[in-house]
Parts: sequence; structure tokens; C-alpha cells
Amino acid sequence: MKIVVLDGYTLNPGDLSWDALKETGECDIYDRTPKELVVERAKEATAIFTNKVIIDANIIRQLPGLKFIGVLATGYNVVDTIAARTAGITVTNIPAYSTDSVAQMVFAHILHFTQNVAGHAGTVSNGKWAQSIDFSYSVSPQIELAGKTLGIIGFGQIGQAVARIALAFGLKVLFNNRSVKSTTIEAQQVDMDTLLSESDFISINCPLTEENKGFINSETLQKMKRTAFLVNTGRGPLINEQDLADALNKGIIAGAGLDVLSIEPATPDNPLPKAKNCYITPHIAWATFEARQRLMEIAVNNLRAFVNGSPVNVVN
Repeated sequence: MKIVVLDGYTLNPGDLSWDALKETGECDIYDRTPKELVVERAKEATAIFTNKVIIDANIIRQLPGLKFIGVLATGYNVVDTIAARTAGITVTNIPAYSTDSVAQMVFAHILHFTQNVAGHAGTVSNGKWAQSIDFSYSVSPQIELAGKTLGIIGFGQIGQAVARIALAFGLKVLFNNRSVKSTTIEAQQVDMDTLLSESDFISINCPLTEENKGFINSETLQKMKRTAFLVNTGRGPLINEQDLADALNKGIIAGAGLDVLSIEPATPDNPLPKAKNCYITPHIAWATFEARQRLMEIAVNNLRAFVNGSPVNVVN
């Protein structure tokens, strides 16, 4: 079996091993593959792995020997799954590998707004504390989480993991989900207007659909508290980015912590990187070492299960 990894760098920038995959067959691994080289690199492959490299119907037609496409992520919109099915190609994804990693990033952003550790530490490094006449000072408000309200939009595995952490901090938890969700977690399901108006912090953890694209916009932002903070580790297009930038610059909400944008990498004309009190991380919520290690293990197991005739995590 010939295996080709088209863009393995984000999964494994050098701190993991490809050995388990190499045991499955002859393996070519590329950090990145431009569109014009996809067919050339994959032309002899039985199995390919892709993260963000697009495998569309045109590419599939040019790879008659291809039998397996492994997406190195949960979302699989980079593959034309209908064309793959028509060509007899199995497509798999990696579910539920980054739940704890993403939930942790949600609170990294929340704690940034409540404590501003980096900002305070920077003043100490710059000598401000040594020059202070007082033993203690703050450069931004210190906010206690206990007793505040966290609203979670999307109550799947990640949303529920966020809720459990929130409860440990003493937060009250509200959630909104597109269907009624039965849960043993001490959280209350509410309508969107209630969540927006009552939450001190809002965490977006829902999938992107045609129906909810851009649902965080000028109208919904106006319903939030002026003291509220928004965190998005879901998908960038869930937010109308110009509307959010305007809301931040006008003080309609207090701040935003984002790990995703509508176009990635960020484009120079995106208004959010320069918006007031907006802090953006480069889509790394999924990427703790442990989460990437789980991703690697599941990817290899997906291929092994396919080879053994019992494919798992099939999305087509």
C-alpha cells in the first residue's frame, strides 16, 4: 500500500512520530502540498491523508488508484465526499480528539480577561513594581468568576466539557442548543435571547451550518451586557466580523477572545486583529501535544480498520 500525507506539519511539527503509519505501508510525508502538486504527489497512492488540502471531484478523477482518504481533523468539508463515494473511496475523519484541549483554551481566554496575567507580568519585567510606592497595583480590573454566568452556545462534547470547568470555578451555566439536551450537568437550557442578555461570558462551541452562519452580528451583540466577554473556539464564520469589531470599538461588549476567523490565516483587511480589547490566537485550541497525539493514533487506526475490512469513522 502506498500512503501519502499531503499536509502533515500542523499535526506533527516534529514532536510526534509517523512510525505507526509507516508500519502500514510505503509512506511519503509532506509538510505542505500546494494545489498544483496534489495529483503528482498522490498519483500512485492507495491512501492519502489531508488536513486542509482540498480533495475535490476533479482531483479524485485523476487518482484512479485511490481507495482511502483520511481527513486529519473532525471537519471534512475539504473532501468532496459524494465524488469520493461515487469513485468507491472511503473517507474517514477524527472525531472527539480535542475536547479537553478546546475547553482548556476557552478558559485561557476567559482568564486572560479576568486576570490579565501577561499584562501584569509585563509591568513587573519593565520595572513598574520596583518603582511602585505601593506593595500591590493593577493595570486592569481583576474579576472573580464565582457567581458570574457563563452562556454556552452548542452543548455537545466540547460545550459540556466547558460547563464542567465552569462549575468548578463557581460559575452559573446557561446553554443553548439546537435540540433539547438532557444532561446531568448542573446547567440550564435557555433560548438564545436569554443566554445573550444574562451571560457575563459567552462561549461559542457549536458547529457551523448554513442556518447559523453570521449569527453573532450587530443585532445579537446589542442583546449582550456591555460588560460581557465573547469567546469563539468554534468556527470563524459564525461571527459577522465587521459587526463584532464595531461592537468592540464602540464598547457595546467588553471584549472578545477568538481562536478562529472566517478566513485563515488572517487577511490584512480583517477588522478584528486591530479591534479594541480583541485577542486572537491562531487556531490552536485543538493543538495541545496530547490532542495531536490522540489525533495521530485515531488516524492510524482508521487506516488499519479500513485495511482489515471493517472501516470506522466513515463520513461518506
